[in-house]
This record gives sequence, structure tokens and C-alpha cells, in this order.
Amino acid sequence: MARDMSDKDIMKMELDQLKIEVKTSRTAVSATAPDIISYVEARSGEDPLVKGVPEDKNPFKEKGGCIIT
Repeated sequence: MARDMSDKDIMKMELDQLKIEVKTSRTAVSATAPDIISYVEARSGEDPLVKGVPEDKNPFKEKGGCIIT
């Protein structure tokens, strides 16, 4: 897509995107970090990456082996 556009068109697209982004409200990380930490800690017991997946519910476990004779 970018190959079909002139440099001027690309720069206009980038400028339009920057105009959109400058209007986005921002919050300091120091203000939101405690909320993020509490959210993650509250849900860590349910997280399969932390807790693990039970073998009987794991869709990716090996179904069986292959025997070559």
C-alpha cells in the first residue's frame, strides 16, 4: 500500500495520525501503576500462566505416543 503512495501522501497520513494521538488523554504511570498491580494480583489465582492448567483440561497435552516397529 505504501509503495503506491507518494512521500507527500505518507507524510499527510502520519500528520493526521499525530493529530489524533495528541488529543488522547494521558495519565502518568505512577498514578495508574497501583491500580494495575492490584488488578493483576487479584486475578493471579485464576491465571493459567501462573497457576498452571490441570492435565485433564489441557487441550495441548500429548494424546498418545507413536510406536514404530
